[in-house]
Amino acid sequence: MSYRPSPRPTFDRPTHIRFDQVTRHLWGDEKSGQVDDWIYVSSDKIHQLVFGLPSGGAFRHSEEYRTVFGADEVLYVLQGTFGCANPETGEVHVAQAGEAVFFRKDTWHHGFSLGTEPLRVLEFYAPPPAKGTSGAYARTRPYLTDSRYERPEVFGRFPMEAAALRRAETMTVLRDADLHWRLQGKTQGALVGLYAATDQLTVGRMRLLPGQKSDLEIHGGDEGLYVLSGELNLLAPEAEGQRWFELHPKDGFFVPEGTAHQYHNMGSEPAEFLFGIAPQYKQA
Repeated sequence: MSYRPSPRPTFDRPTHIRFDQVTRHLWGDEKSGQVDDWIYVSSDKIHQLVFGLPSGGAFRHSEEYRTVFGADEVLYVLQGTFGCANPETGEVHVAQAGEAVFFRKDTWHHGFSLGTEPLRVLEFYAPPPAKGTSGAYARTRPYLTDSRYERPEVFGRFPMEAAALRRAETMTVLRDADLHWRLQGKTQGALVGLYAATDQLTVGRMRLLPGQKSDLEIHGGDEGLYVLSGELNLLAPEAEGQRWFELHPKDGFFVPEGTAHQYHNMGSEPAEFLFGIAPQYKQA
């Protein structure tokens, strides 16, 4: 099977992306394994999707479908148990639902569904495929012919030299205790935890209690979001056309660079969502 690039849904205004309208795609071939994709956004600044594997399923790589890209990535586990491996270094990391894996460009990666339920992982990726960072970029990298899933150098050194061994790793598993937390606003207190804040990509999670709202935000990049729980309203006060939106779990939203927007929880339960912004969080 020859390589088929992923679809690239783009939007030119604040857009509510309902789960039942998300673009679907099947990635991979017989050798690499095939992955079910729900692609929310693929602008010229950010790529956001959910990928899925059945229990016991996996993706690796093939000549056509290589998994080494020119982008920073955050992979947040929505459901299941995710085994994320670098087949070049032998690293194997395990992330449960509510945890994430982060790595930077030029990191080979394979994925495994290690639990008894289907795996669902939310991915933020920047710079996006529109910048030539995916299939075209991967084919410029030396092909990895042998994959390994263990690190022989660990034997005789663990746990005595655990810190040094971890410093050599290319991937990081991020749990709640590892996030950079802040309270947004002087009075509202919206809780924000950052998974990554690089020169290419900022990914975080925001929680709004009933009645809370975020500060009015304007970013120096495109923003994609994914609702984890609760009912979330978004206000884009300066947008043409529709300005007030209601989002539900599994829905996404796209906010173009430079667009003022604000999040509200008008419901009776906490609302929680993940966001990815690229390339810059702050407006220049």
